[in-house]
Amino acid sequence: MFRSTETVGLYSLTLWVGVLEYTTVRQTSRAQGGAVQRLLSLATLAVMGGLGFLFLKGGGLDQVIVAPRADQSQAANSFPGGSQAPSSWGAPGNNPATQNPSISQPQYQPTTNNGAALPVGAANGPTIRIASFNIQVFGNKKASKPYVMNTLAEIVRKFDVVAIQEIRSKDQYLIPNFVQLINQQGRKYDHVIGPRLGVTTSKEQYVYLFDTERIDIDHQSVYTVGDPDGLLHRPPLVATFRTRGVNPDNAFTFTLVNTHTDPDLVPRELAALAEVYRVVRRSSRGEDDIILLGDLNTDDRRLGRLGQLPSILPLITGVWTNTKQNKQYDNLIIHQPSTTEYTGRSGVFNVSRWFNLTQQQATEVSDHFPVWAEFSVYERDLAGRVASHRRNANR
Repeated sequence: MFRSTETVGLYSLTLWVGVLEYTTVRQTSRAQGGAVQRLLSLATLAVMGGLGFLFLKGGGLDQVIVAPRADQSQAANSFPGGSQAPSSWGAPGNNPATQNPSISQPQYQPTTNNGAALPVGAANGPTIRIASFNIQVFGNKKASKPYVMNTLAEIVRKFDVVAIQEIRSKDQYLIPNFVQLINQQGRKYDHVIGPRLGVTTSKEQYVYLFDTERIDIDHQSVYTVGDPDGLLHRPPLVATFRTRGVNPDNAFTFTLVNTHTDPDLVPRELAALAEVYRVVRRSSRGEDDIILLGDLNTDDRRLGRLGQLPSILPLITGVWTNTKQNKQYDNLIIHQPSTTEYTGRSGVFNVSRWFNLTQQQATEVSDHFPVWAEFSVYERDLAGRVASHRRNANR
């Protein structure tokens, strides 16, 4: 059976400490001539060796369980703002991150691919983070809960671009007010929102939120995919972005396709999304970095025709993305040979662990966790070298 290097390392450390203690005590006992101390040191070494053996035999790190901070009933009663009357979104005392001192040392959910954890704070330096987040039934009811809205604002601030699904409100000020809340700490986010979509009375909108200090948007590139045959209940919202802070000739440009499939028609809609991906790629004025992201209502092993496209790569693999941690719904999908800007780091942002919430509390925020991936701020060619838009345009 495979054992992790951490397990072997801990076992070796245990034996090494035991030998060191034995050697130290033995030297002391020689000086003092104490036979009793020699026996005690041998006993200590035997006990430590035995514990190390039991540690390995019992499964090593696999047996370590992190206990919750409190029982469910106690935690539910201590949820920030849980018994408070609604007030303004930015009111002091409504933010879980400021009420719970343990949040300064967050725990991380294991992530995909190389196991990278989401770094603390906003992305800096030569990378950006792109996320997708289904904010379950994001409407006026959720907006009336300040502690939920402040938690959502904290989540958005950790990413440079966030594709949001499941906006369900006729209130045209819902998203502008949310952006105002996000920016209360000095940030400069903006948004673009699509039309209300759906074949039933329950209409939804897609939204892109982006940090204007790190990301530009091409407003002329924003459109909703045409679907004259009605193959998709909510046709995707497409937009093209470019990184800021670097020479525009070398800046990473990319097109996002924000989507939310109907859970009852997943195979049919995945087949339609395969065609959407091809069409967007052909019609994107030479842009080859097409990232389809959203709530696909399926996992990375069951992408149907979408997953059969040549060189297609889902960036979220082998982990759950819902709050209950028993299903994978959300993903980011790229064309691997083209999007060499992808750094290999991606994952699921575990809201429960970050904010130290119970499952019930986290579900008030959403029944989904955000999924994310990291990309270089520089445009790169097929070999992964920094490329120039001007040079490519002259070819």
